[in-house]
Amino acid sequence: MIYENVKKLLSDIPETNPQGEKVTLVAAVKTQTVEAINEAISAGICAIGDNHVQEFREKYDKIEGDPQRHFIGHLQTNKVKYLIGKVDLYHSVDRYNLAEEISKRSAAANITSSVLVQINIGNEETKGGFEPEEAEEAVKYISSLPALKVEGLMAMLPLTDDEGVLKKLALEMREKYDRLKESYPSFCHLSMGMSGDWRLCVECGSNMIRLGTSIFGARHYDNR
Repeated sequence: MIYENVKKLLSDIPETNPQGEKVTLVAAVKTQTVEAINEAISAGICAIGDNHVQEFREKYDKIEGDPQRHFIGHLQTNKVKYLIGKVDLYHSVDRYNLAEEISKRSAAANITSSVLVQINIGNEETKGGFEPEEAEEAVKYISSLPALKVEGLMAMLPLTDDEGVLKKLALEMREKYDRLKESYPSFCHLSMGMSGDWRLCVECGSNMIRLGTSIFGARHYDNR
């Protein structure tokens, strides 16, 4: 099933978004077995995203095919040390002290870490990220930290069936991304879109989507 799901997705996802940018699929592998992840990679997945540091560490050496490794979940500062040098892109830099910790650890390891600044585009109390009006200030500060490369923005749209609301917020994110990209040439990723809303997000300008259920089916929490 996983192999077929990946093949179907790779044929369904447009190669580029309306802005002509390549659309990157990141497989969200939270709670998935090593076997399931490796099957997805064998089907053509080139980037996988973890949500939990413990899972990342347990499975790190068992992943085949050398995919890009992304960290897409909420990250505690005291666990950053376990990821340095092993993560290609941190999606969820949602507060200053996390950016500072990744910077400090990266500098100590003599590497540069690529990060995305998470924006709470729906102003939701249950989600992390900088408020939309703080985006410019947040990117400016985080870009000034040593050993960090800010490569764009990340957002999660609210859970709602109102496509009008979702489209409005997704277009706002794209507008913020475009405006900041003028000042930050390192910007290349707008990570927005999950299994339920990726089509809308790509249509609105996302160039990186994080899909789990569409690839693996329902999550299996006994596999952690």
